[in-house]
Amino acid sequence: QVQLVESGGGLVQAGGSLTLSCTASGRTFSRSPRAWFRQAPGKEREFVAAINWSGGSTYYTDSVKGRFTISRDSAKNTVYLQMNSLVPEDTAVYYCAARLGDVYRDSTMYGYWGQGTQVAVSS
Repeated sequence: QVQLVESGGGLVQAGGSLTLSCTASGRTFSRSPRAWFRQAPGKEREFVAAINWSGGSTYYTDSVKGRFTISRDSAKNTVYLQMNSLVPEDTAVYYCAARLGDVYRDSTMYGYWGQGTQVAVSS
């Protein structure tokens, strides 16, 4: 079965940084798009960033542009989310997702999900 595993979450003060990692099992996802979503307390799950595995095109939601960077390491089958200048509004559970085909910003288009990793930003 397909498995995505996230790591790197934690507690950080405002202005700090964290790097999240997502590793996919198997080689079937070696060229599959990857995305990060997050769900804050009392909020709907929202798109954060995505990357096309081949070509490396990236996409971001407006609230994280200039602060977050998504990247991938093909050899490790891993995608990263470097988060800088964190603010309390970034507090959420962050999920890694994958799908077959093109990148989408709609979470319902993704069929493969990790378990999530908690990011908490204190003021």
